[in-house]
Amino acid sequence: MSLLTNVMDHSLDDGYAEAAARKKAAGDGGLPKTLRARLGLAVGLVLAALVVTVGAAQARVAAPVVAKEREELIDRIDRETEAADKLEESVDQLRDDVSTRQREALRQSGDSGQADLVGILSGAVEVHGPGVKLVVNDAKEASTGGDGNPRETSGFSDTGRVRDRDMQRVVNGLWESGAEAVSINGQRLTALSAIRAAGDAILVDNKPLVPPYTVLAVGDGQRLSTRFQDSADGLYLHALQENYGIRTAISVEDDLRLPAAPSVIVRTAEPRTEKGTS
Repeated sequence: MSLLTNVMDHSLDDGYAEAAARKKAAGDGGLPKTLRARLGLAVGLVLAALVVTVGAAQARVAAPVVAKEREELIDRIDRETEAADKLEESVDQLRDDVSTRQREALRQSGDSGQADLVGILSGAVEVHGPGVKLVVNDAKEASTGGDGNPRETSGFSDTGRVRDRDMQRVVNGLWESGAEAVSINGQRLTALSAIRAAGDAILVDNKPLVPPYTVLAVGDGQRLSTRFQDSADGLYLHALQENYGIRTAISVEDDLRLPAAPSVIVRTAEPRTEKGTS
C-alpha cells in the first residue's frame, strides 16, 4: 500500500517538477509575452492554414480530371477489347471457310473412299464411331485457395494440377493404343497439333482449355480402353491419381462425335509425283 500511495503522490518525477517550476518562474513557458512574438505566431498559423486550404482546393480541382482520365482509359480498353473480339471472330470464320474448302477439295479429288480416308486421318472432316471417353481433372486439393481459382493455388507444390506434359502422354498413349481420331474439350487433334502450357493454362493449338479435360478417342472401344490402361502412359496416369489425387474416369462409348479440326495447313510436306519413263 505504501508503494501505491507513493506512486500516486509523486506521479511526476521530482526532477521534472523542479525544472518546470524554474521555467515558469523565469517566464519561459506559455504563450509569447510580447506583441511582436504574438504577431509572428499568428502569421505562422495563418500561413499554415493557407497551405492546407490551397492543398485541399487543388486536390478537389484535380479529382474530376483524374476521374475523367480513368473513365477515358476504361473506355479505350473496352473499345480495344471489342475490336480484338471482332478480329478473333473474323479469324474463326476464315478458318471455317478454309476448312470447308479443304473438305470440298477432298471430295472432288476423285476416289471418294480414298478422299474420306484422307479426311479422317488428317482431321479435316467430322467423324463418329465407338471409342472411349476419358475425363482428367485436377485434384480436389487444387481447388482450394487462390480465391477459389484452381489455377492460382499455392502450397500444393503444383502437383495437384493436370499439366500439359500429362495431357501429352495421355494423347500419345491413346494414339499408340489404336485411336483413329482424338479430341480434347472439343478441339480435334491432328498430326500438327501442339499441346503446350501458358502459365497454368493448357493450350491445344493455341486455344486455352479449362478443366476438367474430356478426351474423346474413336476406335475399338473395349480394346482401346484395355490397351491404354495397360500401357506405360495409362500406368503413368494411374500413378498421378494414386500419388497426387488427379481425378480420372474412363468409359467405353458406343458412338462418339468429334468435330473437324479448325484448319489443316501443311507447310513442308509435298505429294509424291511419279515420274514417267520414256
